[in-house]
Amino acid sequence: MEAVIQRSIEESIATKQRLLTECGDAIAETAKLLIRTLQHEGMILLCGNGGSAADAQHIATELVVRYRSSVERRALPALALTTDTSLLTAASNDYSFEEVFARQVQAFANPLHCLVCISTSGRSENVRRAAEEAKMADMAIVGLLGGDGGTIAPLCDAAVIVPSTVTARIQESHILIGHIWCELIEEALFAQSASRQ
Repeated sequence: MEAVIQRSIEESIATKQRLLTECGDAIAETAKLLIRTLQHEGMILLCGNGGSAADAQHIATELVVRYRSSVERRALPALALTTDTSLLTAASNDYSFEEVFARQVQAFANPLHCLVCISTSGRSENVRRAAEEAKMADMAIVGLLGGDGGTIAPLCDAAVIVPSTVTARIQESHILIGHIWCELIEEALFAQSASRQ
């Protein structure tokens, strides 16, 4: 048991160390796209499957409610495309599971908006389809990916590809990146409130 605990923590630290040394510029570039979206009155849409669906909901919640309790600010427009069970089951039943996010992107399509695609493999077909739909709508696309970025990375305007092939380590890094985004967004849009913390 102790060996598993030690190995998991050490792997997580090693992945985050690589994230720090290899992905800092990508984290900054993706954050700038999200900030620009919000500065221009756009909305951030997020999608992913399983743990990535939970990350989409987590990040959207931090933006709509707030990330830091010490920063009092207005709600920011963010929407996880993973939460409406009636819509998800209808789209899966009437079309296919591959279309559950693309259909929603089509509904909310706006060139001012940004789509955040979360996939540990970069190969989730329904997330890829959402990215294709966003591209047709001239929306900005941000990737939160892993491995080699898969088929989703080429569709993104900017992406953070976590340097790991271990799903758990990628997911741990994804939520860290999401938190960094939220802090950078609050600093950029609400500098006065943030400076009072």
